[in-house]
Amino acid sequence: MTAVPTANGWRGALARRNPAAKLGAALLFSLPLIVTLDPVAPAVAIAVELAVLPLFGVHPLLLLRRAAPLLLSIAGLLVTVLLFAADRSGTVLLAAGPVTLTTGVLLTALGLSLRVVAVALPGLIVLATTDPTDLADALIQNARFSPRFAIGALAAFRLVPLLTDEWRTLAAARRARGVDAGRNPAAAVRIFASTAFALLVGAIRRGVRLATAMDARGFDSRTPRTVARRQTFGRRDAALLLAAAALSAGALAISALTGAFRPIF
Repeated sequence: MTAVPTANGWRGALARRNPAAKLGAALLFSLPLIVTLDPVAPAVAIAVELAVLPLFGVHPLLLLRRAAPLLLSIAGLLVTVLLFAADRSGTVLLAAGPVTLTTGVLLTALGLSLRVVAVALPGLIVLATTDPTDLADALIQNARFSPRFAIGALAAFRLVPLLTDEWRTLAAARRARGVDAGRNPAAAVRIFASTAFALLVGAIRRGVRLATAMDARGFDSRTPRTVARRQTFGRRDAALLLAAAALSAGALAISALTGAFRPIF
């Protein structure tokens, strides 16, 4: 499986950088953002991520389509924070029975939501512009990862689309047998849970078979392995890492200068 092509065929300057460098830059840029709870730092980070999309050759619609599950999870996060947040400080905006909505709760919910987006977007951008095989080769050659780990991760990544196809197959098989929730939400939840469990069992079985097949083909050997495609790491790749770290530090600095910085500890 190859990554889904972007609108302009990955012609961005940063899309051609070493896959390991792009992954490292995503980590250097996003991980420091988890140290603060304020919405300013992740908002600045999201603005930077959207600004560099043309440099990666990623169309905004493609990114939005890939981020759809992330947006659904953020909706659940917002509901959870608004209902169960421990800190109810600030001005009371709404009081309805056990639910008390304050400015402090809204600030916390906004900060968490923006932080999830800011941390996840770099990874989505990297995966949208990187061939999985190139990434595994770069991890082995440049990041000195174990071939067993890198190739195993590559094999797992290639199996992800099969989960979607298997979910459709399971759902179609259940409908063919007359198992349909109709308009009953309780039945829909029950069918969803049983389908998810069947998908999990199938994924575990497929993973065990794949691991056995890889071991039988010598992927567990400790002898040095050769590579078919050489991945070079140059000065531009190092500059990408430095720029990612500097931009992340800049986002935190802006948060501190505005007085919004709220350390997680």
